[in-house]
Amino acid sequence: MSGEQELGITESKEHATGEWYAELVQKAGLADYAPMGGFIVTRPRGYAIWERLQNYLDGWFKQTGVQNAYFPLFIPESYLEKEKDVVEGFDPEVAWVTQGGYDELEERLAVRPTSESIITPFLAQWTRSHRDLPIRVNQWCSVVRWEATETKPFFRTKEFLWQEGHTAHHDEEDAIEEMETRLEQYKRLYEDVLAMPVLSGRKPEHDKFPGAHTTTSVEALMPDGKSVQGGTSHYLGTSFAEAYDVTYVDEDEKERTAHTTSWGLSWRALGALFMTHSDDQGLVLPPTLAETQVAIVPIWDEDSKDDVLAYAEDVEADLKEAGVRVELDDRDHRNPGFKYNEHELNGVPLRIEIGSYEVEDDELTLVHRPDGEEVTVERDGVADTVSDHLDTIFAKLYASAEETLEGEIREAESREGILGTIGQHGGYVKCGWCGDEECEEPIKDAIAAEIVMVPKDRDEEPIHDECAICGEEAEETAYFAKTY
Repeated sequence: MSGEQELGITESKEHATGEWYAELVQKAGLADYAPMGGFIVTRPRGYAIWERLQNYLDGWFKQTGVQNAYFPLFIPESYLEKEKDVVEGFDPEVAWVTQGGYDELEERLAVRPTSESIITPFLAQWTRSHRDLPIRVNQWCSVVRWEATETKPFFRTKEFLWQEGHTAHHDEEDAIEEMETRLEQYKRLYEDVLAMPVLSGRKPEHDKFPGAHTTTSVEALMPDGKSVQGGTSHYLGTSFAEAYDVTYVDEDEKERTAHTTSWGLSWRALGALFMTHSDDQGLVLPPTLAETQVAIVPIWDEDSKDDVLAYAEDVEADLKEAGVRVELDDRDHRNPGFKYNEHELNGVPLRIEIGSYEVEDDELTLVHRPDGEEVTVERDGVADTVSDHLDTIFAKLYASAEETLEGEIREAESREGILGTIGQHGGYVKCGWCGDEECEEPIKDAIAAEIVMVPKDRDEEPIHDECAICGEEAEETAYFAKTY
């Protein structure tokens, strides 16, 4: 088998999305499967993309008063049990440590499924006066949720990387503003960095984070018509503060209970990114996250080699000076065709081809990764030209994803309409809903679709007067979809 054949993705994204995605993740060097079921090894290319995403989000957090900290991986069982809703919500997925070395532990330790139960007690210690509030901490870490599901790298793994922010505030208004701020930052990340439009809304009462007053989320639609919960932001009310005694003395000298929030985004965002933009040639990345934004491929014969390489090195130097992440691929043992295929597989957004004709004409040939568009440009001003083309590539990716999303939001006014529409098209189906969890069950049982979102504004009028399932008066609009 030739190198060129080995580089290709053999499965079809359109016809075998799951198999295609599994092959993409491994062939593009993003991750490997670990020897224990449910875990993955994140390879350098995959981790570098996570680091770039992390840098964007971390910077925005810090601009809005968040400080990073780190809390223990293990949570004493007694801490976890103080908030009964958390225990009940996560109990089936908690991994427990019962032995340290040769000794049995006096108290079981939970491997964190989330950290409210270990962070909130310290928010209580650090809060005495109204002057101490608000407190905003965030940690970048891994969590473990022992789900009995098939491993899907970055989408479904027992251990996953994420950030989790935790805050304490004077009152409900301040805490809700915090929740909204983080949700908007997640939306900004998807739209301005990942080149993916998202829907934002609120989770129905039966699907809130355990113990939360309100759970909001951003939802991203995948090309196969399934939805991904892309990030969540929760207003926890006073339930956690009461359980862990987060109180403060207000200006009137009265003791009051703080209002808390938590919010998180995991590497599921990477899975959504890879699945949305990539194709049957391999990985497709927006320039914002690509480790290599531009690959320069020189094309020479014996007579032109020195001139072509010197020209290419000058272009590389100009781009590096402008801050472009550029790679000059001057390998002798690989032909240009192999290099093209390899850079396409690895998701390099822009390729610059330089041969003897480009040198003679003082030009460059630019090739866009997403669609193969080829453009001949002048050598002069290459940094500005490349910057413009990277912006164009980002816009192409966003426009394609936006077109997919806009065409996949439909309405239905009956149970049969919901089932038929999702069954035929996938995507989101919005309808009137009475607010009763039991009305979700017929849809979930029939086609494994669920309510992924309702409008954030609780006062918003429902799209239809009647619930599509039971026919009772509709309380709000529900968005049904199949999910990852």
